[in-house]
Amino acid sequence: MILADKIIENRKKNGWSQEELAEKLGVSRQSVSKWEGAQSMPDMKKILQLAEVFDVSTDYLLKDEIEEKEPSDIIPVETGLDEPARSVSMEEANTFLTFNESAAKTISTGVMLCILSPVLMIIVEGFAEAGILSVNKEVAGIAGLIVLLCMVAGAVAMFLSAGLRGKPYEYLEKENIDTEYGVGGMVKERKAAYAETHNRLLILGIMLCVISAIPMFMIMALRYHHDDGSAQALGTGILLILCAVGVKMIVLTCIRQGGLDRLLEEGDYTRLNKKVGRYDGIYWAIATAIYLAWSFITNRWDFTWILWPVAGVLFAAYREILKLLVKNK
Repeated sequence: MILADKIIENRKKNGWSQEELAEKLGVSRQSVSKWEGAQSMPDMKKILQLAEVFDVSTDYLLKDEIEEKEPSDIIPVETGLDEPARSVSMEEANTFLTFNESAAKTISTGVMLCILSPVLMIIVEGFAEAGILSVNKEVAGIAGLIVLLCMVAGAVAMFLSAGLRGKPYEYLEKENIDTEYGVGGMVKERKAAYAETHNRLLILGIMLCVISAIPMFMIMALRYHHDDGSAQALGTGILLILCAVGVKMIVLTCIRQGGLDRLLEEGDYTRLNKKVGRYDGIYWAIATAIYLAWSFITNRWDFTWILWPVAGVLFAAYREILKLLVKNK
């Protein structure tokens, strides 16, 4: 085993991303990436630091024929993250990435349907109340509610479908993995090729969410003196449509990027984050339940969407607290 492989192996065993290892050594992430890709060699000072950080001997790092880890004199820090790693072949990696592309489209479309589900009900009710549509307001509300429930049901079916198809790959998120030779390089190439698209979709999605309220304010301002309720209904509908498209872009690209990070055990998929991430579903299920309950009780769909950016900000704090708890166990 060459030095590059030993660095990868020991970094993953400790549950660190390339960024985290680079921070411990006082170097850039690109330097660690080059070491792991056998594109360059760390100098002797960094070799000594690596031996200390990994709790191995310098002989183990420098001599290819030494396969077994020889501990150094440093007392190892107990992290509770050292679990047996499951090997991932090139075929498994390619199959997973193909599935992940499909799941990203399915899940992001389901999320978009959830956000769009009340649009028809809001617009039809508002127009009926204003007399623009010759339909009874209660009848319009019931029809809109039926459409809402059908769209939510369709979204749930998409989520369940993606979840069932993803069962064979759950180990990538829950277990420690060790990719076979060549897999890491292939995934890094794909990630580098996708980086520009990821950034573009992320920026566009966030921009759409930020500007989504502008059309509502413009419409309501134009009809300020003779607002019959239709302006607010139309504005709210446009707001939700823009939000839905923006969120679809964000979810789509984050799932795609997340698939690459899973195989590289980077970002949210380092070994520590895998342990923490087991509770993410509960957090977002609670957030969704609060959003739907709040929206139905108050019927303020034009306002309750604010819960999602707040939940996103709180999610970062929630993850950091869980990381501390897991580390201290």
